[in-house]
Amino acid sequence: MSHQSNLIASDILTYLKQHENKDMLRFITCGNVDDGKSTLIGRLLHDSKLIFEDQLAAIQRDSQKYNTTDGDIDLALLVDGLQAEREQGITIDVAYRYFSTDKRKFIIADCPGHEQYTRNMATGASTSNLAIILIDARRGLQTQTRRHSFIVSLLGIKHVIVAVNKMDLVDFDQSVFEKIKSDYLDFAEQLTISDIHFVPISALRGDNVVNASTHASWYKGPTLMTLLETVTVDQGIHLDGFRLPVQYVNRPHLDFRGFCGTVAAGVVKPGDAVIALPSGKQSRVKAIVTYEGEQASAQAGQAITLTLEDEIDISRGDVLVKADEPSPNVSTAFDAHIVWMNEQPLQVGKEYVFKLAGKQVFGRVERILQRVDVNSLATSAATQLALNEIGLCRISVNAPVVFDAYKACRGTGSFILIDRLSNATAGAGMIVATAQADSVNTEEASDLARLRAFELELNQLVRKHFPHWGAKDISKLFSR
Repeated sequence: MSHQSNLIASDILTYLKQHENKDMLRFITCGNVDDGKSTLIGRLLHDSKLIFEDQLAAIQRDSQKYNTTDGDIDLALLVDGLQAEREQGITIDVAYRYFSTDKRKFIIADCPGHEQYTRNMATGASTSNLAIILIDARRGLQTQTRRHSFIVSLLGIKHVIVAVNKMDLVDFDQSVFEKIKSDYLDFAEQLTISDIHFVPISALRGDNVVNASTHASWYKGPTLMTLLETVTVDQGIHLDGFRLPVQYVNRPHLDFRGFCGTVAAGVVKPGDAVIALPSGKQSRVKAIVTYEGEQASAQAGQAITLTLEDEIDISRGDVLVKADEPSPNVSTAFDAHIVWMNEQPLQVGKEYVFKLAGKQVFGRVERILQRVDVNSLATSAATQLALNEIGLCRISVNAPVVFDAYKACRGTGSFILIDRLSNATAGAGMIVATAQADSVNTEEASDLARLRAFELELNQLVRKHFPHWGAKDISKLFSR
């Protein structure tokens, strides 16, 4: 990971220690095509002195070859690596770059602005904490600006920096900046973005990107880099309960069976009573195993392997939760926003593969409750969704799945739809709630989970006070 620091040469151990303790910010750049997203990333890296000399020399040669900036160095070439991207001067695929400063580590996702590649933008945004939405000062808000902002809102990103780019082409006119700011705030009132900042910049010239501009004396706010270094990181987890979607059952030998996955929410410790959903089987955590060895606890974001005290049937796609915490939904029907990513429109009633938290099930969209117009955010009736359209849909699957609302937990609230014939990802979904008609099933599942949790606690008390009792004695007690 690139980082300009004097400690690298003088005290590498101190530098590594500082680097290890920094927090991580994942962010995306999005907006309309040709608004300057790739150029902005190149400028961030260049002005932060995070580009190696050989990289800079290669960019200078390619700038002369493709001549997309009238003889100036084209910093967009740093992230636009595909030949088609360089020839056309657009971004097609999501490009990731990693760097750090004295205050924070960063992962950038440079997302395409072309409408045809909106699905790539949604992919990059799905793991981000912040979005930089670029707007060309000459054009103002465009359809893609609104579409990307709406997707950012749906994906639960709460921090947005609106970078009004190419201010040098409008002579840094403050009235232009204020008009765009006003238009965007009017549009954003209908979204769920709580933290919005506006910065007038010139990505090509470097104004207000890393260094403050001398051409916009009327702007008194922080530069773009300052905002990135100081914004509060929101990991998109607003759930206190423990969630571990099981991705793999590890059975290296007869004496070990572990359940592997990345903790989606909450905290777990050895001794905690847990329930496997959707089966409802219960046990206790025996140990938390990681690459570094056994751990005293694990929290959201950590990849772990749990071993349990009892031999219970747990498969890939099941979810482990704590017995004494609110249970997630267990259902075969739910409502979700779907961003459609396929050239072939979404067909109501057609069977797709749904992949949710590691579990794959067959299912279908029973009906489209409403389609959203990205320009006005008005809703309308629909019988299908075309490429890049967004709709609220009612979905049914052929086996119970475990989920939370996306706004509470991304890891257990998101899914993808896969076309069964082509095996291509056809859409991405964010769960809103359990389908109303299926709410009774969810309540029954929650009651069953609580009953089994009580049974587990009673089982532990019997073992504690009657240690001479065997498993058959305890079984007879419960059977009565």
